[in-house]
Amino acid sequence: MSINKFFEVEAKFAVSADTAVPDLLRLPQVKALGEPRVHELSAIYYDTEDLRLSREKITLRRRTGGEDDGWHLKLPATGGRVELHAELGEPVDGQFAVPEELLAQVRSVVRNHPLAPVAQVDNHRTESAVTGADDLPWAQLCDDRVTAHSLLPGGTSSTWREWEFELSEQLAGEPEGARLLQAATGLFIGAGARVSSSPSKLTSALGESANDAPLPTHLRDPGIDEDSAVAGVLEALRANRDKLVAYDPRVRRDEWDSVHQMRVATRELRSHLGTFSGVLAGEHVDRVQDELKMLARILGQARDAEVVEERFVSLLEAEDSGTVDEQARRHVREDMGAEYARAHRRVVAALNSDRYLQLLDDLDLLLAEPHTVAPAPAQPAERPKKSSPERVLLEQLEQAYRKLLKRHRDAVDSRYNEKVPLPVREEKFHDVRKSAKKLRYAAEAVGAATAVKTKRLYRACKSLQSSLGDFQDAATSRDKLLELARAAHRRGEDTFGYGLLYQREREVGRAALREYAEGVEEIRAAYDRITRRTRGKK
Repeated sequence: MSINKFFEVEAKFAVSADTAVPDLLRLPQVKALGEPRVHELSAIYYDTEDLRLSREKITLRRRTGGEDDGWHLKLPATGGRVELHAELGEPVDGQFAVPEELLAQVRSVVRNHPLAPVAQVDNHRTESAVTGADDLPWAQLCDDRVTAHSLLPGGTSSTWREWEFELSEQLAGEPEGARLLQAATGLFIGAGARVSSSPSKLTSALGESANDAPLPTHLRDPGIDEDSAVAGVLEALRANRDKLVAYDPRVRRDEWDSVHQMRVATRELRSHLGTFSGVLAGEHVDRVQDELKMLARILGQARDAEVVEERFVSLLEAEDSGTVDEQARRHVREDMGAEYARAHRRVVAALNSDRYLQLLDDLDLLLAEPHTVAPAPAQPAERPKKSSPERVLLEQLEQAYRKLLKRHRDAVDSRYNEKVPLPVREEKFHDVRKSAKKLRYAAEAVGAATAVKTKRLYRACKSLQSSLGDFQDAATSRDKLLELARAAHRRGEDTFGYGLLYQREREVGRAALREYAEGVEEIRAAYDRITRRTRGKK
């Protein structure tokens, strides 16, 4: 079944039954209006018993009538919503089934929970097309008179009227579109409309009955003191759990940078669990960490291939010596793209697995029922130390900082030691980068959970991590160039061009390390500042 994708940007307005539609020709640069068209639409909305989709601002419906009847899935996106359409299909045993292609897009949200009808929305729609000065469609106004029925326990029926002003694909997400929406909003409000307080027809249809639906696991109150160290760690975990779930469908659609962002969320989750082992612990935490490590590895393979492909394109664009022959150029352009495509298929297969869905369930359970570390009993001769969220988290921050310094010294000691193989020396700097990343995550969590100011340390870690990331990317690119060169040699092809590109990447890597010492000193200074300000709390 084919899936059509659209980017939807619209504004919704509540209007009374007798409010007259204003003259849309008063909008700037609007040239003409199409003849009004009337449609009778009927939609059945689907969700889980605990309204997982609705709570994530996702709507799934099967709609008949109009020019786009079929299954519609709407997902939140920056500046609007992504809308996916699939054909209605034929019923099986009298029941319509959600198309697998759409179900995959919400799998991280619904997991294995069944989807069932939660609302019926019938709509008498009058559509008016808006044409711009360039004679192209700019927008359309939908004058909707709605009758809705909540199918939830205790649900009722309701009626209302609303206007939807939706931009065309040409203007959606563009500055001209934003200006047109702003002008339309002023025009409609002047005519007696109000900006709608409801984000969707489904929300209006469900009304108060949505309040009686059970909560999904991750939204249940864990019963933790809001001022405790555990609350701060849970807040950091929840943010990345939400990011992981949100990027899942984008990875499946292979959107730009989605694999990278999902990998970051996965690594941050694992890092928080490891760094704050003095706050949360238990077999459940260990299991989640192990599964996150597996997921990060699979995402990492795709991300590495993606990064190298981008670097190869840049290398070829910058190469002006004319010494890289066409055979080498073709392999450099195409081979990593094919490797990324294979790696992306493995990622999607992992996201479709029961193992991944269980990981998401385990994460949700960890947020709802955190297993905290009990304080060690004081020795008889000792006076019990007063425990505080700051002290517990600062101890974890110190451990992360000391680990960074240890790896830094190890990397510097072997940097110019030619007795140590180059890959080993470079791997030591990669270890420093991983430690800087963990210290950055720890600083973020401490800053969120306490009054300790950690932004300077966070920024210093991020800066060092970025420069070492460039270094690592150059090293990974070199390794791939070496593989391509060896393959070309086996085919009897000229390998000089690969060597030239290899050396260029070697220089890029060296340049990335030029400010390394300064970056480490900035981290020292930022951490020392925290130590001075929190002396006595650890």
